[in-house]
Amino acid sequence: MTIRVLIADDQAMVRAGFSMILGAEDDIEVVAEAADGLEAVELAARHCPDVVLMDIRMPRLDGLEALRRLNRPGVVNPPKVVVATTFDDDEYVHRALHDGAAGFLIKDSGPALLVEAVRAAASGEALVSPSITVRLLRRLNRPPTDRDRAQSPLSARELELVRLVARGLTNAEIAAELSISVGTVKTHLGNVQTKLPARNRVEIAAWAWETGLVERT
Repeated sequence: MTIRVLIADDQAMVRAGFSMILGAEDDIEVVAEAADGLEAVELAARHCPDVVLMDIRMPRLDGLEALRRLNRPGVVNPPKVVVATTFDDDEYVHRALHDGAAGFLIKDSGPALLVEAVRAAASGEALVSPSITVRLLRRLNRPPTDRDRAQSPLSARELELVRLVARGLTNAEIAAELSISVGTVKTHLGNVQTKLPARNRVEIAAWAWETGLVERT
């Protein structure tokens, strides 16, 4: 399967660089490029990409608002959005993930991480730059309360799986850890998303850290 990607960035050189990196991969095709958030929304509707690589600070419409429009209620099969920016401010990260981003990258993360983030988003997983992840987890983590435990809608097996998601394991790694199939992992994740509710595994991981399900080491 070829992953169709739309690149949205107000800098032509950045768009060209991302396009060159992604276009060199056999399983990725760059179908469109946008110079601002408004154009990104328009081109997404026209080309139906699987993944949108979105900058934050852009003219006419910024990336965060474009993300919200792409994920607004009623949209059928919205693209996965990976935010790629030079700004790693915690507030940007929090807002992007809260609004349904399937990944968050700093632009200097390197070509390999860029490609990995696009593939992860397309497969329903998520990737956040390691430096950001560590900071976020430290901020989100707190001791669980009796109310958290009492209100958890998840089964013991689902909680076990969520802990692994919050640690950053892929579906294949979770399957190996729990001695179940990847298909079963996906089924459990679908049930977890419905129960919480959560739009993607990033929100599942955030819930785990926010409720203290995962202890910081």
